[in-house]
Amino acid sequence: MLSFFKINDPFRILGIALLLIALSLPYELMNIPLLSPELSWMLVGERLSHGHYLYVDIVDDIGPLSAYMYWLIDALVGRSWWMYKFLAACIILFQIYYVNRLFIQYKAFDNTSYIPALVMLVLFHFSFDMLTLSPALMGTTFIILALGQLFSQTLLNEQNTESILLVGLFGGVAVCFHFPLIIFLPFLLVAGITVSGFSFNQLILSLVGYFQPFVMCCIYFFWIGGLPEFITEFVLATRITSSYPHVTYFDLLTLMVAPLLFAVIGYFVGTVTTSITVNQQKQKQLMLLYTIFAIFSVFIANRRTPYQMVIILPGLTYFIAQIFIHLTNRKQLNALFYTFLLLIPAVGYTWTVYKIQAKKTWNYTLEESVQPRAKRIVILGDEISAYQHTKLASPYLNFRLSKRVLTDYADQENMMEVYLNFLNEKPTVIYDQEGLFEKLIVHIPALGKLYQKEQEGVFRLSE
Repeated sequence: MLSFFKINDPFRILGIALLLIALSLPYELMNIPLLSPELSWMLVGERLSHGHYLYVDIVDDIGPLSAYMYWLIDALVGRSWWMYKFLAACIILFQIYYVNRLFIQYKAFDNTSYIPALVMLVLFHFSFDMLTLSPALMGTTFIILALGQLFSQTLLNEQNTESILLVGLFGGVAVCFHFPLIIFLPFLLVAGITVSGFSFNQLILSLVGYFQPFVMCCIYFFWIGGLPEFITEFVLATRITSSYPHVTYFDLLTLMVAPLLFAVIGYFVGTVTTSITVNQQKQKQLMLLYTIFAIFSVFIANRRTPYQMVIILPGLTYFIAQIFIHLTNRKQLNALFYTFLLLIPAVGYTWTVYKIQAKKTWNYTLEESVQPRAKRIVILGDEISAYQHTKLASPYLNFRLSKRVLTDYADQENMMEVYLNFLNEKPTVIYDQEGLFEKLIVHIPALGKLYQKEQEGVFRLSE
């Protein structure tokens, strides 16, 4: 199989697509339930398609460009899990093809082949949620495009103003998809100065490009009267509230230890077995810095999930591919290749089966809950399974952000706004998982007249 991808033939991308289907099939056969973040993204798209405004009428920390991508999907096909999977597969194939073409175009390795594409494809299967249409996946696409422009700076001797501007522009667009990708900004500064040798003017130009998308978003939300909410919920969200711990750091380490080990092996194989040009040396420094900075993005993410690590894959691909490109001992090469090909997905399959069956402190996938006897509900808590069968009837989607608003009893203006939100949309049922609504109606008596306590944690709209 390895020899098949050693040939630099564009038709090898068809083999990559078939292998993507083959490696993804076990995950499909496991019948993994809908993920809590996936349902949250669908609800955002649904609210936007019904004429509500992001951050103003939807309390969530999702990136604006991601939100409007989900809006477009909902406007076209509604809540479609298969559309999410299909679009994710298209983006994954594009990323794989672009990264491989990048290494070929700028001669990152002496031998041009589709081995990096094969490596990156396998890495996409170390967790099942890497294959969903997450904001991290969409944003990383633009980080990869920015990386391509940085690669061009390692090869061209003349100054390329357009390329430098695009580096910043692509990085800025990525942040507007997924805020943790802001980690690309310090990477841009460090790599631009130390590796690409940006002058002061070039650095300023790249920063201008970087902040343009964010400024455009600020102008839009100022226009609709939601600029303070945009700053608070999108920019400051990870500072004012805790992240959703869908998995533990031990889970992340379990999934990442094998890819990181292979990347370390690849680094030493590439260093010891071959001599590299000046341009290749710059590219190696660039990818090393990129991988280090990318790891830190996991720690500032709003949700602790494996899909947050999709940004690391291009760096891991660069180093792991060197094992299969530079190693000449056939026995060692075959042993490492088949170990890599089988081990990485196998760890992901095993981890997924264990987590689904054990269900120990597992708040990532949604359970098949009983369909609520209401078309419009509000859930004040982290368990949002009931939204699978009905619609969100208030701005309070992200409970951890909403809690900050719903418990600010001293702010009378804020309490009035909360009351009006419930009054205008009149959700039929409110599921009060943490007793927050029961405390709220003490401070807003008029709200207590609208709802009657049906049972513990459940309030129904009075007839």
